[in-house]
Amino acid sequence: MIQLPDLTSLTDCQTPIVAVVIPTFNEVENVPVLVDRLQSVLRGINWELIFVDDDSPDGTAARVRAIACQDPRVRLIQRIGRRGLSSACIEGMLATSAPYIAVIDADLQHDESLLPTMLEKLRKEPLDIVIGSRYVAGGEVGDWDAQRASMSRVATRIGQHLIKADLKDPMSGFFMLRAEVLQECMRELSGVGYKILLDLFATYPRPLRFLELPYQFRARQSGESKLDEAVLWEYLLMLIQKWVGPMIPARFIAFSLIGGSGVFVHMLVLWLSFKGLGTSFLVGQSAAALVAMTTNFFLNNLFTYSDMRLRGWDMLRGWLSFVAACSVGALANVGIASWIFQTHSLWVLSALAGILVGAVWNYAVTAVYTWKRPKAA
Repeated sequence: MIQLPDLTSLTDCQTPIVAVVIPTFNEVENVPVLVDRLQSVLRGINWELIFVDDDSPDGTAARVRAIACQDPRVRLIQRIGRRGLSSACIEGMLATSAPYIAVIDADLQHDESLLPTMLEKLRKEPLDIVIGSRYVAGGEVGDWDAQRASMSRVATRIGQHLIKADLKDPMSGFFMLRAEVLQECMRELSGVGYKILLDLFATYPRPLRFLELPYQFRARQSGESKLDEAVLWEYLLMLIQKWVGPMIPARFIAFSLIGGSGVFVHMLVLWLSFKGLGTSFLVGQSAAALVAMTTNFFLNNLFTYSDMRLRGWDMLRGWLSFVAACSVGALANVGIASWIFQTHSLWVLSALAGILVGAVWNYAVTAVYTWKRPKAA
């Protein structure tokens, strides 16, 4: 049995009592400001800061290293070839032996002065997690525009339905939890998207004992918001992942959904070409297949592989490899479907089997040859 540290003192323990995990991407200007603020609010507590940087091109990792040279309580995990806020939080949380772990954004929009209160609540009350909330009395979302506020409300309602808990702000990215909570569910976490809190609540095998503390969401001072068109998509994927379970990779789910949309693109182009322009069926079918594959490539590049998105000339190489792989996948689809139909005469089952084989082939091959992870230096 591992002996846990004596938590009666916040300063005498040799290891940190609390670790603050901070996922970053292009936050070079905010890092020193956040470190100064955390040093101030955590005075009298044995702490460590763990920055998890997704290889920011703006020099965020170098800035953290420079600070760490002056203060060994500041640590850095620099991830190469992958991105994602939830997965970054998980890696950071697993990199500490502290009994209490906090997650806070690097954009200075969260109120770091709540951290000592969060720790005190966890130490003295029967709680698993304490959450900074924008939607309890006293909390505010700041100067959000109407569209962002509306999107947040919809996502919050969906999240509340998923976790079946009266959590007012399941979309919060600011919280502190007991380390054993993570350890009990870490292998089942999806790590998809931006909402690690929702992932924790949906994955933990029992209802979490939680408390929400109000805070006022601040405006971003430096850097750019990471919210883009991929955020809602990844949120949807995380929800689907929780529904179907961990056996099917989230990327395959996304790849398949986009592939399904390609059917409609294919039929539309075929109709326009064959019926509208009067081309032969073969010409129309060929054009439709090429347009559908091209559409699928760009959508997958934008959403499914947003963390390894191809740009510039790499997009041409990626498109060529994608079309080649999917062409072989189409042949496999037809071949498997024809063989099963000739053997069993079940046309629906034959078609579905062909589609499944083609989808798995396309996903597996393009994951290796189209969206290749960069080699470590």
